[in-house]
Amino acid sequence: MLNKEEIKKAIREGRLCLGIELGSTRIKGVLIGEDFTPVASGDHTWENKLVDGIWTYSVEEIGSGLRACYKSLADNVRKEYGEEITDLACIGISAMMHGYMPFNEKGEILVPFRTWRNTITGQAADELTELFGFNIPQRWSVAHLYQAILNKELHVKDIRYLTTLEGYVHWMLTGKKVLGIGDCAGMFPIDGNTKNYNESMVQKFDKLMADKGVNLKFKDIMPKVLTAGEDAGCLTEEGARFLDPTGHLKAGIRLCPPEGDAGTGMVATNSVGARTCNVSAGTSCFAMVVLEHDLKKLHREIDMVTTPDGLPVAMVHCNNCTSDLNAWIDLFEENLKLFGVEADKNTIYEKLYTLALKGDKDCGGLMSFPYFSGEHVTHLDEGRPMFLRKPDANFNLANFMRTHLISSLGVLKLGMEILNREENVKVDSVMGHGGLFKTKGVGQSILAAVMESPVTCMETAGEGGAWGAALLAAFAVKGEGLTLPEFLNKKVFAEAKGSTLAPDDADIKGIEEFMTLYKSWIAAEKAAVNADRR
Repeated sequence: MLNKEEIKKAIREGRLCLGIELGSTRIKGVLIGEDFTPVASGDHTWENKLVDGIWTYSVEEIGSGLRACYKSLADNVRKEYGEEITDLACIGISAMMHGYMPFNEKGEILVPFRTWRNTITGQAADELTELFGFNIPQRWSVAHLYQAILNKELHVKDIRYLTTLEGYVHWMLTGKKVLGIGDCAGMFPIDGNTKNYNESMVQKFDKLMADKGVNLKFKDIMPKVLTAGEDAGCLTEEGARFLDPTGHLKAGIRLCPPEGDAGTGMVATNSVGARTCNVSAGTSCFAMVVLEHDLKKLHREIDMVTTPDGLPVAMVHCNNCTSDLNAWIDLFEENLKLFGVEADKNTIYEKLYTLALKGDKDCGGLMSFPYFSGEHVTHLDEGRPMFLRKPDANFNLANFMRTHLISSLGVLKLGMEILNREENVKVDSVMGHGGLFKTKGVGQSILAAVMESPVTCMETAGEGGAWGAALLAAFAVKGEGLTLPEFLNKKVFAEAKGSTLAPDDADIKGIEEFMTLYKSWIAAEKAAVNADRR
């Protein structure tokens, strides 16, 4: 690890790399040294707004939030090292994938940014999936575009550029209309051989638009596809002031291709090689499985994207994970306070999570559906959190906690069953990161049984996507002819520390029995949703 004087010199000489990720609730910036470890960070908190039924962030909020994050970082560097950031080796931008940001020829946004969170493109997603023979989720940019066409929205005829959030920020910084392949794969299907938009599907979509009276060519309005390490432009004078209005930051700094949060998450967990997987488990949950080849058939439950260097990735995306579990923890904390007991929240989590390891392997006849929102894997467009139990269930606290921990990964388990049993997908390693793994060994052991594979939690995984974006920036200037997996394995993670847990056979068998009940009782969840609609 670099010492303070070495870091100060690197700052003065502009040898550090910066990664910025615009997440759903926080914009975070991470500055990394030449040994790839973080030396400073900054952040800014923000929230999406529901405006006229659309979840959105305004372009003004995007700009001001980005500048606030950078200012926080620069202030921390000044405070810690007594140095001003004026130059950098490279910058990487990341953000929430998917969504819809259309611009006219003057560079003006035509409608408020429609984020991934909006589920307003069902008809378009269904029709495009049938047309392409390829799963198009509702949150993909092409689904938003086609839904706007179906809705006969007047702005469509004026679209001259369509991009994602990180594509927009990169454009503002460099003037370049480009995007990393991983995020492009969340806009439109990618051809793994050409590392570009799937040409046959582009032609089908152009014909579809023409049949609807829309005089646009899809590739004319889309960002250029770039893979990790390619030249994505440099910071312009206008871009430097957009990021740093103080005038300290110089123009001319190189930027790497902007990537989505899924891509930077793969990089931050060293899960970009074939047969690797990373699982993020927090408010929502997803598994990114890097494939050796494309899937044999279409699965509406599985999203297909790519790594930042273009390998095919199967994504099992789950809208719900720990929110219901957290609500029960809050209830237990309230109960303690009722009896005059003040307990640290982290201690409550640790004791209750650890107790779950003592429960019956199959949870003793208890069941939970933590559905605050719908789940496409189980074909529900809405959700109602539910807890159920058999009359003769072994109803105790250990089983109660174990039930909620396993059910938080229930949808993930169903998605992985499709990949394992129907597609024979093989996984050699799984990296776990997110709030579910904060209590050492608990969430990790349950995920190992769910995935039927060893799970590793690394100390660095908590640095998140901003660190992944900074690593992609470092790869662009220091890759030295290596592939992205080689760069990460040999230079970044060669001495990374972490803990690995293998799955327990009894846990695997117990979860299989639990999931049999889960599948049969999903009808109760569907009935609750339907009854509540009346």
